[in-house]
Amino acid sequence: MGVGGSFWDLLKPYARHEGAGYLRGRRVAVDLSFWIVSHSTAIRARSPRARKPHLRTTFFRTLSLFAKMGAFPVFVVDGEPSPLKSQARAARFFRGSGMDLAALPSTEADAESSAAAAPVKGRNAAFTRCVEECVELLQYLGMPVLWAKGEAEALCAQLNNEGHVDACITADSDAFLFGAKTVIKVLKSNCKEPFECYNIADIEAGLGLKRKQMVAMALLIGSDHDLHGVPGFGLETALRFVQLFGEGEILDKLHEIGRGVYPFLEGMDNPHIDDLPSSSTKSSIVKSPHCSHCGHPGSKKNHSKVGCNYCLVDALENCVEKPAGFKCECPGCEKVRDLKEQRKHENWQIKVCKRIAAETNFPNEEIIKLYLSDSNLDKEKGVPLLSWNKPDVDALVDFLTYSQNWEPSYIRQRMLPMLSTIYLREVASSPSTPLLLCDQYEFDSIQRIKIRYGHPYYLVKWKRGTRGMNSNISSKKPVTEGETSSEVVVLDEDDEEDTVICESSELLDEPDVPQVLTDDGCCFLLTDEDIQLVSAAFPKDTARFQEEQMLKEAKSKSRKSKSSASSSFETPKGPRPTGVQLSITEFYRSKKGLNIESGKKPVGEGQSAKEGSRKASDRDLNKSLPKSVRRRILFD
Repeated sequence: MGVGGSFWDLLKPYARHEGAGYLRGRRVAVDLSFWIVSHSTAIRARSPRARKPHLRTTFFRTLSLFAKMGAFPVFVVDGEPSPLKSQARAARFFRGSGMDLAALPSTEADAESSAAAAPVKGRNAAFTRCVEECVELLQYLGMPVLWAKGEAEALCAQLNNEGHVDACITADSDAFLFGAKTVIKVLKSNCKEPFECYNIADIEAGLGLKRKQMVAMALLIGSDHDLHGVPGFGLETALRFVQLFGEGEILDKLHEIGRGVYPFLEGMDNPHIDDLPSSSTKSSIVKSPHCSHCGHPGSKKNHSKVGCNYCLVDALENCVEKPAGFKCECPGCEKVRDLKEQRKHENWQIKVCKRIAAETNFPNEEIIKLYLSDSNLDKEKGVPLLSWNKPDVDALVDFLTYSQNWEPSYIRQRMLPMLSTIYLREVASSPSTPLLLCDQYEFDSIQRIKIRYGHPYYLVKWKRGTRGMNSNISSKKPVTEGETSSEVVVLDEDDEEDTVICESSELLDEPDVPQVLTDDGCCFLLTDEDIQLVSAAFPKDTARFQEEQMLKEAKSKSRKSKSSASSSFETPKGPRPTGVQLSITEFYRSKKGLNIESGKKPVGEGQSAKEGSRKASDRDLNKSLPKSVRRRILFD
């Protein structure tokens, strides 16, 4: 959850919508617990009997994030939760198990001593086993994994704040309170729609909120560490209040108000809130008399005698009647309105400060230190070493075969996009080293440009380098209940027979299956690769492909220009295709040609202009005859 009160809705107008190419080449810190819970829940909802969905989610989403989006993920694991969060954890357990939230303890002390702590611990133990399995999987994939001292989003934010990573992937809005600069809330790798990316610079420019001001809002409206906050404080009230102070003084002012000191009166030393005059004891605002007819300063009787200076009429005439909703713009009325607005604002400040002062132990120093701390790394688990190693394919195949009951061929084939990405990066860094993809395939050529999820890719052809490509085999993955099936032919590394597998057509975040192309008796492997990565690894082949593309485009343009020129200046010869409407000139020309070919005389003067008229004449009419006579002969 993070900060309460729909804090994400407040930040949403300042989110940037980025595409799949935004993360390419960037380091991102991933809150592993959030990743497992959110997407495993979606898989279980669609396939209740899915086997260990947390492993499947982590495997495919890591491949998509690393290979498809080109990012360098750093996974962060939760440490020991803070005691302040026990009430939020109990609330999540009650909500997830369908229990009544009315039985939830109202205070942190009650939450610690209640019987609800036992099922929460049991549930956390089961979830911890899931996290440990995902960590083992990520280590086989060669991904860096860090252990946080407390909250995972706190360490993600610290890595982002210190420049170790470029963004954080988490749905907890309190990542900004921990110091994050860029947060990606929801990431869908298999979606064309852009994802929401929040930058702290945009939030500061739009709302004027900085880190300590957000901490103050969390103290007022509640968070995971204090579910209730201050009674009577909503999102708008808290935002309006914290905007009254700068970032450097907001927390000090909250301490003063917590001690009962009113911070808004100047010239008074520590005025107590209870000693402030109430609105009933303040002197009333005196307004000068105004005319009831025109609404301007002065009485109606005086205006009838000497006239109104604002209406600009003679003394013998009445004032102009004031319209509906009239407001006097005289200096006295402006001053009265400003004074009323000022008193209204002062009364609101006093009311808000009294609500804050009524809270005991406010603000909570432990929560403030938790949010502002910069030591969120569990150093006993090791120092932050951000290095991405080659995956241990053999160990990974054994692990997933045992845990997921997947065929080794299926696992190797799904790993191919990640291995090709690593291969291209190695070739780009050391082009002189002859390397082979999976120790078998070598780069052949670029077939074409492919648009996938709104982002252009190169469709790359790979061919066998040392051994013949004679092992097109199947990968067989068990289909769980509730999943639909479609036949897909895939490629395997082992020497087995050709078969066909059943694969779900609606799986989440599953990478595209590499295709096999047969050309002149040779088999090629087709994969989708990033354009910049292929250009860096094989610049000559990329330049050759671009020249061929430009040549094709030039030929296509010249062909189109010639065809358009010939169609505009020449009449097409030969039989016209059926179903094509002729122009009016071509229509009459064709009719005239048909009459001449059939031996009929063309229609001329003195002959019937239309065949099938009411009474046609076969005689040639002499022009010397009067017009009336010719008319009678034709139509009589």
